[in-house]
Amino acid sequence: MSYKIIDKETYYRKGVFRHFSEDCRCSTSMTARIDVTELFKCSKRTNSKFYLNFLYILSKTLNSRADYRMGYLWQTEELICYDVINPTQYVFHKDTETCTPVYTRYFEDYATFYQGAFHDVEEAKKTREYGLDMANHPNWFDASYIPWLSYDSLNIELPDGHLFFAPIVNWGRFREENKRLVMPVSVRLNHAIADGYLLANVFRLIEQEIQLFVNK
Repeated sequence: MSYKIIDKETYYRKGVFRHFSEDCRCSTSMTARIDVTELFKCSKRTNSKFYLNFLYILSKTLNSRADYRMGYLWQTEELICYDVINPTQYVFHKDTETCTPVYTRYFEDYATFYQGAFHDVEEAKKTREYGLDMANHPNWFDASYIPWLSYDSLNIELPDGHLFFAPIVNWGRFREENKRLVMPVSVRLNHAIADGYLLANVFRLIEQEIQLFVNK
């Protein structure tokens, strides 16, 4: 894990950061439907898992811009930017109706990421431990699939006083609309390091990455 310290005085979002980290601590979230028709077809064609393909695209998207890799060291009150952030995915156990967090490392190389993520999931199926360890995984973001529902809205609430900057992303079951497959995706970011533009931009970047992925 490596990171660089951001100078708060020269930070391009200095005013916004100060306001939403001191005066009005809050998060901002958005849910939108993304067209995954071509990604679904590509996954079928290549005999690969749609879920892992989307997890790769999501991880690549969030690593593509520094604003999504921000962190805060409360011990020293330092604003930082991680070189890389990794996804925390989840395995659901039908027998206990519980989840196990899965810490997966992001690699830009698709084959390396896919193999690692697949292995992590298979290993997590062997345990029923919750095993969340955020203290030793500071540069991991939450990536949670909700396969039971194609929902329209989802909100993740965190205490306003806690400067938690890692993205939280959920996505649900896709459904057919106008002969296209659309999937709900929800993104939560801390308002101190992201506004409406940066939040909406996550969806735009995911759509761009899907196109690159299916056309490679």
